[in-house]
Amino acid sequence: MPVPGDAGRVGRVVSLVPSLTEAVAATAPGLLVGATDWCSHPPGLDLARVRGTKNPDVARVVALRPDLVLANEEENREADLAALRAAGVAVWVTAVRTLPQALTGLRRMLAACGLDSPPWLAEARDAWADVLDAAPPPTVRAVVPIWRRPWMVLGRDTFAGDLLARLGIANAYGDAADRYPKVPLTELNAVGADLVVLPDEPYAFSADDGPDAFPALPSALLSGRHLTWYGPSLTEARRVLPEQLAAAR
Repeated sequence: MPVPGDAGRVGRVVSLVPSLTEAVAATAPGLLVGATDWCSHPPGLDLARVRGTKNPDVARVVALRPDLVLANEEENREADLAALRAAGVAVWVTAVRTLPQALTGLRRMLAACGLDSPPWLAEARDAWADVLDAAPPPTVRAVVPIWRRPWMVLGRDTFAGDLLARLGIANAYGDAADRYPKVPLTELNAVGADLVVLPDEPYAFSADDGPDAFPALPSALLSGRHLTWYGPSLTEARRVLPEQLAAAR
């Protein structure tokens, strides 16, 4: 997305997306002047907080005088981004639904911040190089809940679903009409999956909260940061996610 002015002069950045915060912090931490309360990586990040991804304090963001605000079309609300633009703030919005889109979008976003492509981005591309052109044939069919009460699962066209596909995991609801359909638990247990994948975000599934709802299926507890974030975590995700999938029980 075009950014007004000279991108090379960007010196103050506010990020409204945890994974984008981590991407900038790992590349040029001095650029960041603000981030959401949910921006937890890298640990110890010391900067102004502007509430959450869905309810940012727009006045606080504007008061930080950013040259650029980083956002995502799924995680942030258009009304908030429109308010920032109306206040004269430049906003860069990522749209990521596949791994290749993530890698390309990160390079473009960092370039908009006036930054060269960092070593970690090359490492991430190398880590996934053998499956970037196409996902391998699936070996397992999984249900992937992302919320409980009500039960919601990964549906079509999601970054996490694409990442799992590149690890050989077919999403049982990958052809659903909705991207995050609400599905009764009885249907989830009867859909014919081989596995239930339980990430620890956005809902914090754990060994004590989630597997109990799927007594007939092995459960894989996955790191939500490695499954749903696109940024430096991708350099580790190719190792971490297969290990966690292999530990399913």
